[in-house]
Amino acid sequence: MAATRSGREASRAERERRIREIVAQQPVETQDDLVTLLRRQGLLVTQATVSRDVKRLGLVKVPWTDGRSHYVAPERPSPADVLRRLQHAVTEYVLSADAGEDLIVIHTMTGRANAVAAAIDEMQWDDVVGTLAGDDTILVVPRRRAVRDRVLLRLRHLMDGRAP
Repeated sequence: MAATRSGREASRAERERRIREIVAQQPVETQDDLVTLLRRQGLLVTQATVSRDVKRLGLVKVPWTDGRSHYVAPERPSPADVLRRLQHAVTEYVLSADAGEDLIVIHTMTGRANAVAAAIDEMQWDDVVGTLAGDDTILVVPRRRAVRDRVLLRLRHLMDGRAP
């Protein structure tokens, strides 16, 4: 569909977030319905783009009591999906990662720190207590000082496009 519709293009992360919100709030039977709902929210989307988003999000159709099937998000993402999201977030948004004495500091593109921190938290690494994100900076709190370098190495491998 040509870009003649009113609205604005959204990033993949924003589209996916909105899609998850929509399917959580109301029954959606088709991808065309999803396109319509996203357009009503002011996003310029095509059915092909939404189709790819649905696949990436792992949305599935399940039968409801009304006899029709609706999209739902899987309750828990697979480990592969979690890793894929982290790899994407790190390669797309992270500018640098370095360690202080006890903490790791990650610098991201403006406005992207929360997405990266959420992806790190979602990995549930045993070596990481948690993250704290600002607008473009993240503090990663290793469980122990002794594992700080291992966590930093994982993050740098991700930045280089390698598996952690």
